[in-house]
Amino acid sequence: MPHPTFDRSRLEFLPVADRDSKFRIDDILVDPDAPPEDPGDSGPVIQRAAERIREARDRGAPVAICHGAHLIKNGLASLLIRLVEEGWLTHVATNGAGSIHDWEFGFLGRSCEDVRAYVSEGQFGIWDETGGTIGTSLLLGALDGMGYGESVGRTMVEEKIVVPSADGLRARITDAASSPETMPSFETIAAAADVLGAIDAGHLESGEHALPHPFSSRSIQATCYRAGVPFTVHPGIGQDIIYTHPLFQGGAVGRTSLRDFLIYADTIRRLEGGVYLSVGSSVMSPMIFEKSVSMARNVARQEGAAGLESFSIVVNDLAESTWDWSKGEPPIDDPAYYVRFCKSFSRMGGELSYAGIDNRIFLTNLYHALKSA
Repeated sequence: MPHPTFDRSRLEFLPVADRDSKFRIDDILVDPDAPPEDPGDSGPVIQRAAERIREARDRGAPVAICHGAHLIKNGLASLLIRLVEEGWLTHVATNGAGSIHDWEFGFLGRSCEDVRAYVSEGQFGIWDETGGTIGTSLLLGALDGMGYGESVGRTMVEEKIVVPSADGLRARITDAASSPETMPSFETIAAAADVLGAIDAGHLESGEHALPHPFSSRSIQATCYRAGVPFTVHPGIGQDIIYTHPLFQGGAVGRTSLRDFLIYADTIRRLEGGVYLSVGSSVMSPMIFEKSVSMARNVARQEGAAGLESFSIVVNDLAESTWDWSKGEPPIDDPAYYVRFCKSFSRMGGELSYAGIDNRIFLTNLYHALKSA
């Protein structure tokens, strides 16, 4: 028996420019060249991480970072941009909120709202351009076989949305249905049907629509798109404000985010001799990492090859830990055993180290350690 669902068409969306935002990009961006704060006891971990990153770059191994949304809200997109542009990072991954805040900063120059205040009046997260632009980007990106992060990055860099005609979409569906390549055809049919459905529902209008992003130079999403560096987004359906918008369609989200997961998994497959930085992501990062490591070793086993034996994991979060994670997993009677994300990473093999400090202190010191080489 079908259950009732919430009708999003009943929602009243307001322009995001009308929202009171907590942070302005020009106020929060960290200056990469400013002297960093003393990292304290985390100094050796940071220096070791810099050494491992230099070694990885010399051998052409991946250096990936997976981060939570607070890194963007702390103004560290500027550091990520430098690390990508100077070749230190080869892959950037984040959750849905990380992508949203980065997009809002690139589009509006500000982000973050007073959750308590806006929930009280039924307006939290119900902003037209945020859900509409990202949702449309994913609909069109899925149609072109792109991932989540690449789809959003394209919109930011090209500063426009190009919606195909309804007749063109119907022709694409017909052509794909007659193709002998069944799986690509089915994916094309579904993606085209999603866009066609949005047009028929009156949510999208065919044609080219200008969409300026005046602050895109401060966006790591846009930077990665320009540089051809993977920026993958790993969302949880319903967890982010964009799911309130009718243009945010499950098919497009599923296709683009699954593609991003597989792009991410391929980076992890090649992580031998590389470095994985997990910054401020205590759930998503270790969860997608452990599945990807298992996938890589599964394939390696079938090929009779060694599977990911030597790599480095560097975790940065605020939780205090007295345990030296390079020694392996602590005993069950040690409180550190319940630092779930480090415990998950410690089971992956490789070399694990942990820096329990603010991510601004961690990344600025790491960047300066890399520059000083």
